[in-house]
Parts: sequence; structure tokens; C-alpha cells
Amino acid sequence: MRKVKFTQDTFDEKLGAILTSFPMLDDLHPFLSSLMNVLYDKNHYKLALGQLRTARHLIDQVAKDYVRLLKFGDSLYRCKQLKRAALGRMATIMRRQKDPLAYLEQVRQHISRLPAIDPNTRTLLICGYPNVGKSSFINKVTRADVDVQPYAFTTKSLFVGHLDYKYLRWQVIDTPGILDHPLEEMNTIEMQSITALAHLKSCVLYFMDLSEQCGYTVEAQCKLFHSIKPLFGGKPTLLVINKIDVARLEDLSPDNRVLVQEIIDTEDVQCVQVSCYSEEGVMDLKNKACDALLAQRVENKLKGSKINTVINRIHVAVPKARDDVVREPFIPDVIKERKKFDKADPERRKLEKDVEAEEGGAGVYNINMKKNYILANPEWKEDIIPEIMDGKNVADFIDPDIAEKLEALEREEEKLAAEGFYDSEDMYDSDDEREAAAQKEGLEHLVEAQSKKKMKNRSRLPRTAGLRTLTDLTKDLTKAGLDPSRVQERAVALAKIRGAQRKRKRDDDEEGMDVDMDGKVGADGGEGDWMDVDGEEDGTPNKRVKANSGAIIAKQKREPRSNRQLAGMRDEAQASKAVKLRNLGQRERNMHAKAGESDRAIKVKMPKHLFAGKRKMGKTNRR
Repeated sequence: MRKVKFTQDTFDEKLGAILTSFPMLDDLHPFLSSLMNVLYDKNHYKLALGQLRTARHLIDQVAKDYVRLLKFGDSLYRCKQLKRAALGRMATIMRRQKDPLAYLEQVRQHISRLPAIDPNTRTLLICGYPNVGKSSFINKVTRADVDVQPYAFTTKSLFVGHLDYKYLRWQVIDTPGILDHPLEEMNTIEMQSITALAHLKSCVLYFMDLSEQCGYTVEAQCKLFHSIKPLFGGKPTLLVINKIDVARLEDLSPDNRVLVQEIIDTEDVQCVQVSCYSEEGVMDLKNKACDALLAQRVENKLKGSKINTVINRIHVAVPKARDDVVREPFIPDVIKERKKFDKADPERRKLEKDVEAEEGGAGVYNINMKKNYILANPEWKEDIIPEIMDGKNVADFIDPDIAEKLEALEREEEKLAAEGFYDSEDMYDSDDEREAAAQKEGLEHLVEAQSKKKMKNRSRLPRTAGLRTLTDLTKDLTKAGLDPSRVQERAVALAKIRGAQRKRKRDDDEEGMDVDMDGKVGADGGEGDWMDVDGEEDGTPNKRVKANSGAIIAKQKREPRSNRQLAGMRDEAQASKAVKLRNLGQRERNMHAKAGESDRAIKVKMPKHLFAGKRKMGKTNRR
């Protein structure tokens, strides 16, 4: 079922994309709709889209029917056969759409090559017989690149170019040549021109070649103008006499001159003589055509109903003179006397650009942003402005008395140095000496904290890696030219201190428990140095006093009073039997992966209504 639905969705998506991307002729502008009809045949186009729409509907219906049949399939084999049948019918429907799809693909490719014509913008429309110079004119006045050849029907479709006039964008449309014969006999190329003339609101430029180099007589060109004149209704029209470098209007024979003059005398027709070869009159033609179309568009807007609602709210105020006194503008004398800037004058005012050139030019010169600051004291301009960091002013965190405090600290250091404070025995050369001194004074907590801090970032090495005898060290130092006597003395002193510590610890272990001054027994789990205190006269043993506190604490080795595993049991045999029984009782829970006796979780739940019984009619949302 999922495969059938997926196939149906895929066809539906693809066909829907085709149907929505192709334009609907009824929704288009009349010009574009007529152009589509001329190029692709409106009936054929609509029929192809209609066949695809029908195919989409048929595929949806096939999928719907076969999904219903699949629901009642009584075996996997039958379901597979139904699936094959559904996919086969869908493929057959699509295979029948071969011709409409091929036609629409050709239409798509041709539409993609068509120029983008805006039917509503300002447009100049060029028409006339083939080879009279229409494409040469559009190439001169726009950025278009239309092919120009010395034979008829070089331009086979509409070409669009754009130009700017009075800060407005104009489009110029070059139409294929038209021959003077009935509308029914015109081919597709000519019908494109007729469609453009009929539907586009534009300024029409009718080109004529009086030299007859185009292959058509002046009389035939005049007849064509009169035959398509109904399409010019309501549009400004210009009669363009082209190729005047070969033949001008004045050079015509009297008969032909009468025919041309008849067109010129027609209402709303202007005559312009140009030569695209020598470019004589080309820009004049462009300006006249644009002005004529602008005037006509403004006139049409003034005729509309909207102008009345707007013009009632407009009032043009013209200022009137209150008297005949002439009031000339006041110009200060400073401005009149100001010397005009002359780049060649050596005494001219120096500009920032001149300073930049003197200081090394762009990339080297750095402008001083502070030189134009207006301050009470000009010397303040170069003061360092406090910087802002993390949203706070750095200057707020500077101690104003820091210099005085530093001087006081330096004076104190000099005084201590003069008194010999740094030469006394209280100052130690190394951490080991400090540690030994702290142990002498009984500062165990200080030693412990410092040793932890030392070990924090130290690289850990095996014990054997750093073991060296004093003799080896002495030999190496002597070889290096150093005096090892001080190292030997220090090693001996440290050995004595550590030996005394070990002896004291042994004495503590042997002594076991000590009694405090009140006769109470206490246990001390901490480490530290203990010193002897004389006992009483009655022969009681010496007490021990912790050096860093005033209290006398008894030291005792901690041992449990009883074995908790035997609590409540007669002996070890009974305890081991209880452990076996406990493990035996837990075995079943362990097999079911239960945490304890209270664990009632069922890990895999199989609801019976999903796995048993016959399906009834009704909702299946619970699945």
C-alpha cells in the first residue's frame, strides 16, 4: 500500500508541477495570449494540458481503488500481484501521454527563448516591409544585438531592446517584416507583428525605404500602410523615411511623392527622415517618438475619471509682489572678497588632498581626526581618550593613588633590606626547607595544602625513574665544575629530620593508646608532630601534645568492635547459609532483569486487540 501511494504521490507531484508552471491563456494579458495562440495554436496547447490533468486524475483513481483492494488481500502473494497491477496501470496511463509531453517540452523550450515583453510599459513599436532598416535602427538606439542581413525576413520573431529617455526606461520592439496580403494568408512570422500592433499601447514607427533597395516599390509600401492603418488607432504614429543617404523624399518622382504626401497629411502622423548608415536623424527620431508617446499617455490620464478627484485637491499658489521696491539678495563682504580657489596658485588654501599628497599619498597618509576638535584648551586635543572594554570605561578601574602606594611599598622593601630581613634564617631557599621548617613548628595543615598544590600540575614519574644516590649526584656536580658541599650538607640535614620523623612514628605505633590529662581515651586520625610532656610523679607514662594546638589528644588505632556480616547470626556457618539462600531467591528476578521484588515493569507489552481476533469495521486510528 505504501509503494502504491508513493508512486501515485510522485506522479501527482510531477504532473502538478507541469500544470502549474505552464501559463493559463485566460489569465494572461491579451497580447501575450494572442502571441501564444499565434506561436503554438491555442487549441492544441489547451488540449495537451487537459490530457495531463486527466492523466493525473486517472492515476489518483487507480491508486485509490488498488489501495482498497490491498486492504482485503488474503495473502502476501495476492498483495504483490495487486501492487504490480496498480503500478502497471499507472505506467500505461503515463505512456499514453507521450505526444502531449513532447509537444509541451517544445513549447517550454521556445517560451524560454522568447524575450521578456512588458505589455504595460512605455513601448516603441517598429514595423514595415522586410529589409527596410528596422533592425539597424533598434541596434543604434538600444543595447540589443539583432541580426542584420541584406535579405528579407532576417528577423523571424519579436526582439526587444531597452533605452533610457528623461530618466525613464523604454522598451523598443523590433517586429518581423509584413507583406501586403490578407490576414488569412499571413504566416506565423507576420502574425507576430500584427499581434503586437493590435494589443500593445505604443508609439508606432512605420519604416519606408524610398530607394527601393528592399525589393518593394514605394507604392507597395504605401498600400501596406493603408491596409494596417486600422491597427494604429489611438496611437501616435511616425512615418520614418529610412536610407536617406541613398534617396531622400525630395528625390522622389511626382507620382510616388503624391502617395507619400498622402500618408504624411494623415492626422496624427509625423514624418522623420533618418539614415541608420550615417546615423543622420537617428537620435532626433528617438526623441520625437518618446515625446509623442509621453504626451499621449499624459493626455489619456487627464481624460480619465481619477484626475477629477485629484485635481480638486490641488491649488497652485502664485506669489504676488507687495510693492515696487527692488530687494536684491544680501551677500556678505567676506564672501565677495574671498579669493577664488586656483589650483595653480602656490599661495592657495591647502586642502586635505594636498596634505595627503605631501605625506606619502593614499595608503601611507593617516588623517588626524582630532585636529578640528573645538576645546577650551587646544593642548587637550592630543589627550588619550579612555577606551571602552566589555561595555565599561577602562579609566574607571585605574587607581588614582597607585603611584603613591607603589612608592610606599618600595620604601618599605628598602627598609627591610637595610635591616637584614631578607638575610635572616627565616627565609628558605627551597620548598623542601620550608616544608621541614613547617614540620618542626607542627604546621601540618600548611604542609598538606602546599604539597597538594605542588602535585597538581607535576608530571607523574615512576619511583625508580628519579632515584639517584648522593654519591652519583656529587660526582656529576664535580665533573661539571660545581661545588657539591652545600648539597651534601642539605641532604644530611634532611635525612636527620626524616629519620627523627620515622622514629617518632614507630614510637607512636608501639605505644598504642595514650591517655589525656583528664584520663579520657581519644583517637586522632590526623598526622602531625607530637612532643613529650613529663608525666605525673606516680609513674604514669608520658603524655603526648600536638604541636599546633593547645589541646592534649589521645592517639588510638581504630578497629571495629564487631563483624557486621555476622550480626544476628550464631556463627559463620549460619551466615554463609543465609547468603546462599538470599542469592537463590534473587535468581528468578535476575532472569527477568528486575531491579528488586517491587519491580513490576513489563518491558515488552503486547496488546491483545492488535494481535488476536478478526478486524471489525470502524476506526483504525489506534494503529
